[in-house]
Amino acid sequence: MSTPRKRVLITGAAGFLGSHLCDRFIAEGCHVIGMDNLITGDLKNIEHLMKLEHFEFYHHDVSKFVFVPGELDYILHFASPASPIDYLKIPIQTLKVSSLGTHNLLGLARVKKARILVASTSEVYGDPTVHPQTEDYWGNVNPIGPRGVYDEAKRFMEAMTMAYHTYHGLETRIVRIFNTYGPRMRLNDGRVLPAFIGQALRGEDLTIFGDGSQTRSFCFVDDLVEGIYRLLMSDYTGPVNVGNPQEITIGDFAEEIIKLTGTSQKVVYHPLPQDDPKQRQPDITLARQLLGWEPKVDRAEGLRRTYDYFKSLTRDELYKKDHRQFDKK
Repeated sequence: MSTPRKRVLITGAAGFLGSHLCDRFIAEGCHVIGMDNLITGDLKNIEHLMKLEHFEFYHHDVSKFVFVPGELDYILHFASPASPIDYLKIPIQTLKVSSLGTHNLLGLARVKKARILVASTSEVYGDPTVHPQTEDYWGNVNPIGPRGVYDEAKRFMEAMTMAYHTYHGLETRIVRIFNTYGPRMRLNDGRVLPAFIGQALRGEDLTIFGDGSQTRSFCFVDDLVEGIYRLLMSDYTGPVNVGNPQEITIGDFAEEIIKLTGTSQKVVYHPLPQDDPKQRQPDITLARQLLGWEPKVDRAEGLRRTYDYFKSLTRDELYKKDHRQFDKK
């Protein structure tokens, strides 16, 4: 007799990361149930999966009661706005998806006796005073600043997840994701990489916020998905950093994009937003030791593949404005 397929629920399935996770678990022979309310996700990211027998999609907001019929083996909670341009427009929704949404999904995992992995973020470290950031660093977050709606929501998510693990004995995993890039990013989501490439493709000047000395560490999406998969299959319940420790200043990164795209535009500078982290670099010692994981795709190769994706967009997509209507409740 053949082994039954594992059944996996992935929230945020139509988003950048969620759609790549759907691909991975389909490739692993799982039955994938994607869930998304499409506030920031796009069905285009998963339309290639819709015709498959072992993929189904639920249009649903996880901050409301979540019901999925049948057994579940794994839940991956990736539903959330993930860039400032989104969570500053919908701050209350951002708080709800990582609090009420996490509560609903932990409850579902308990009922289904499923293992759950939640997507936390390097933003739990805030504007760090420890560099590089290790998992035992508690962070430097402004809870009432404009970014607090995302940072504190993710910190609450971690606390609730650990509470379900210690009190109910639920099988839980927590991944702290650092800056990730690759195909299917939204061109207008406000993050630095799609912003730079979009500006280059449209013939606009590249905009740097601050003086360009702040740093980020960019991980290609395929590497991230591999790290997430290994963490889900591991026995470790504490938070694990998954990201690329190769750090670069935003100023140098802009020069890399200019060289990649061949644009002749100049770089212009604007004030740094409040609480924007000045440094961001993961310490991935734990991921190396526990998961045998480290990134494989170097930034030059990852940027080329990402640029090829953005070049394939239509002119309408390239110049598309964000006209989405948000429920602010």
